[in-house]
This record gives sequence, C-alpha cells and structure tokens, in this order.
Amino acid sequence: MDFKLTEEHLAVQEAARDFAQNELLPGVIERDEHQKFPTEQIKMMGQLGFLGMMVDPKYGGGGMDTVSYVLAMEEISKVDASASVVMSVNNSLVCWGLEKYGNEEQKQKYLPRLASGEIIGAFCLSEPEAGSDATMQRTTAEDMGDHYLLNGTKNWITNGSTASVYLVIAQTNPELRHKGINALIVEKETPGFEIGPKENKLGIRGSDTHSLMFTDVKVPKENRIGEDGFGFKFAMSTLNGGRIGIASQALGIASGAYELALKYSKERKAFGVPISQHQAIQFKLADMATNIDAARLLCLQAAADKDAHRDYSKSGAMAKLFASKVAMDTAVEAVQIHGGYGFVKEYHVERLMRDAKITQIYEGTSEIQKIVISREILK
Repeated sequence: MDFKLTEEHLAVQEAARDFAQNELLPGVIERDEHQKFPTEQIKMMGQLGFLGMMVDPKYGGGGMDTVSYVLAMEEISKVDASASVVMSVNNSLVCWGLEKYGNEEQKQKYLPRLASGEIIGAFCLSEPEAGSDATMQRTTAEDMGDHYLLNGTKNWITNGSTASVYLVIAQTNPELRHKGINALIVEKETPGFEIGPKENKLGIRGSDTHSLMFTDVKVPKENRIGEDGFGFKFAMSTLNGGRIGIASQALGIASGAYELALKYSKERKAFGVPISQHQAIQFKLADMATNIDAARLLCLQAAADKDAHRDYSKSGAMAKLFASKVAMDTAVEAVQIHGGYGFVKEYHVERLMRDAKITQIYEGTSEIQKIVISREILK
C-alpha cells in the first residue's frame, strides 16, 4: 500500500490551494453575508479546469482521476464551501452523469461548455415531497410522441438561477413507480420554465439555491438521457459519485476550521501562556487532527475505488457519513477554541460551522448513508 500522492496529485492540490487563498479568501465573508454568488471566481475556476476535472479531454475536460478531484475539493472547501458546491455539482452530478450515460450528440453539445465553465449545470431531483425518498417524484414528464410535457416543482436546487443546463428527474409512467422515471436535459430559456426566489440559508449562502417550476415545458425526446425509464437508476448512480464530492467538501470545511483553530491556539494567551499549552486545548486539537486524517483516508479510499472501477457505493457512503460528522464536530470545536472571537464573522470559523451542517443533509442525509452502508454490508 502506497499512501504517497503522485507529483501530478501534488500539483493539483497546490494549484487549488493557491486559487483558494488568493482568489476565494478575499471577499468570502462579504459574499456569505450578502448571499452573493461568486460569479468571477467561478469563471476563473472554469478557466483553471476545476469545473470539468474528470471529463475526457476530447470533450474539453482535464481527464483527471477522482483522487485529484478530492484533493482540489478539500483545498477549495477550506476557504469557500459556496464555491466548492458549484464545483461539486458541475463535476460529480452534471458532467459525470452526461459523460457516463449521455449519447454522443448530448456529450458534444454540452460537455465542452460545462467543462470550461462557459456554462454551469444543475441537478434537479429533490421536490417538496421527494427528498430522501426519491422514488416519490411528483414532477411529471408526459410522453407526447416526439417530446415530453414537463410539469412540477423542484426544491433546493444548487445553481438554480445561474445554471444554463438542468438535469431534471421526472415521472413518466406512475404505475411503474421508480421504473417509470426519466432524466431530461432542460435548457434555461425553455418556455414554461420559471425560477423561484433564492433561499435564505443558514450556510453556503454564496451559492444560489432556488425552487424551479415547470409548466407545460416541452422537452424534445432527444434530450432524454438513456432509455425510457432509466431516470431513477441514472439519479442514484450519479449521486453515488456525488457523495465523494460532498465528503471532500466536508473534509475541507473540517480542515479549514482545524487550521484556523491551531493557528489561533498558538497566538492567544491565557493564564500567561498560549492556550495551545493547556491540555484541554491540546486534547481538542488531537481529536480534530485524528478525525480529519481518518475522514481524508475514507475520501481517498472511495476515490480510489471509483478510479479502479470497483463498486464504491459503500466506501462513498462511509466517506460522506463520517466526513460530514467530522466537519460539524470540528467546526464547533474550532469556534470553542476561539472563544468569543469564534462567534464573530471576521475569524471565519462561525461561517465554517454554518457551512458544515448542510454536508449532513444534501446528496443523501446521514441517515440515508447508513441505509446504503447497512444494505451493502448485509448483502
């Protein structure tokens, strides 16, 4: 077993770290406070190749492995989880889903622009009554012969107003339940497609989360991904990889909070010495460092499984379950180590604490990850 990163991996990690520190860190507090989408920063991420890292170079992507993606996600998430969730959705859900299951015409039409950041994508599965139970799709795609007629509402959509391409999961044959669901590519300017108000969120406030409404939206048959009824399998398979992205985001939030706490503990004095010399703080730091290393290994294991074409359902779910808990626990302790300063925005850790919570919820709650894991180990 070789735990060393390759030179290529280290170069990707360094490039992501430099971008995060030099381009994302300035203004990150203001973007959070005003719910401002990082438009210019996302464009730069596209130019640097961070929005299509795993896409085949023939479609304009970086052709990198999943390990590289995990490393980049961690570094960017240390600073700005609002930017990294855009990166995660575009890479893990939209680009990967299209490249894996789309036909050649769909790939040629959308992937080069998505990979370059010319446009970004959105993945539309959740609904008011279909969150963890994704089989309960109320959005319908009625088969009209040469097109589908799309009606319904999607909730909690990342990149809701900034995306140009939306992968929408909808029910075509209700009597077949999940086997009657389709995945459709919908473009932003399609008549009948309306974007709802922006959600006012606890964390990742810089990302734009919206409800989407579809009223008699005509979607050409050529915009269906895969065979009729393939939509649910498409969504679940795509989310498997998406979990690795969100696990890496959680890892980054934890790492960022830990690094800030470690630095502060060496500077802040109490009872005549830096607080890092007090055993109470040392034990907190020891737990944080240990848990972060464990979470990183789980993320890299899932990435390695995916790259080796092994089943990564269990390893991906384990990585997300554990890393998201570590993110929440570490961020809370980072605030505690900062004391009163941790409660104010300029020290960053309160934002990381707020950002951490969503990693236990989206792309499958922690409870859903336990279902996936238990199902795999009981096979």
